[in-house]
Amino acid sequence: MKILITGATGLLGNNIARLALEDGHQVVTLIRGTASKALEKLEVKLAPGDVTDRSSLIQAADGVDAIIHSAAMLHIGWNRAAESESVNVEGTRNVVAAAKLSNAKLVHISTVNTLAIGNREGTADEDTPGDGQIPCNYVVSKRGAEQVSTEAAKQGLNVSIVHPGFMLGPWDWKPSSGRMLLEVGKRWTPLAPSGGCSVCDVRDVARGVLLAMERGRAGRHYILAGENMSYFELWSRMSRVFNKQPPLTIMRGPARLIIGSVGDLVTKIRGCESDVNSASLAMSSQFHCYSSRRAMDELGYTTRPADEAILAAMQWFQENGYLK
Repeated sequence: MKILITGATGLLGNNIARLALEDGHQVVTLIRGTASKALEKLEVKLAPGDVTDRSSLIQAADGVDAIIHSAAMLHIGWNRAAESESVNVEGTRNVVAAAKLSNAKLVHISTVNTLAIGNREGTADEDTPGDGQIPCNYVVSKRGAEQVSTEAAKQGLNVSIVHPGFMLGPWDWKPSSGRMLLEVGKRWTPLAPSGGCSVCDVRDVARGVLLAMERGRAGRHYILAGENMSYFELWSRMSRVFNKQPPLTIMRGPARLIIGSVGDLVTKIRGCESDVNSASLAMSSQFHCYSSRRAMDELGYTTRPADEAILAAMQWFQENGYLK
């Protein structure tokens, strides 16, 4: 198949591109500006453009059999609403338009953060009622993007929507979720976040995305998650691969409120929101625990232990100069 991948320089998009090439697919990647180091030595066709530029997308998608929409604006916070809306919502609208014109299967990569959250007592799935998510700009814009694809499915477009969990693994060039691992590796932090997440290997998620392209039903949602654990356990496992002391305990409510408030105050002073803010800290206090049973049963999705993902990410960061 001939596949157009948006966001091919990101963690998931880059792993999808590499796996698709291994499978014998032709790969077209939408890129902004000059070619990225993330795509060096990969036999992909580079299509200049941007998801916010519909004409460039339509041109890049000409003649493709499928589009994998991995590009997204990822910032957990209260700022950058307009940028999030432009990239995530309007960008998805442009991708849908390109898919319709090329009559291509679309796989829209969303996030578990658009779904109802799980908790200590049980995992959530695609049909779990409720909400519970922190309505920061990332969550709001990704839900808006998801609605665009859902409406397109109702109008006849062959689109499947996948929801990755917390991904770790190689080829995290920017880095994205690997920033957490880098922070644990660079400095000891006594307090871990009080919530939890579903840790998955990005290589498994990339395979799940390609399976959704081949087998996914139109309008169907698929969670591509992994091993559910607390952040305290995750940080402890991360610390072990660095032979470092694990955190002492979790961050309690008062500490979270103080640190979040300080982060928001710094944002107002500097005009630029950092990763430490009240939205990100509130999200890190929740248990985002999910079940991938539907993807396993319908797509053949499989997962490996989280420790393999942690080790693979650490080794890749070391080999590429992100860690000493």
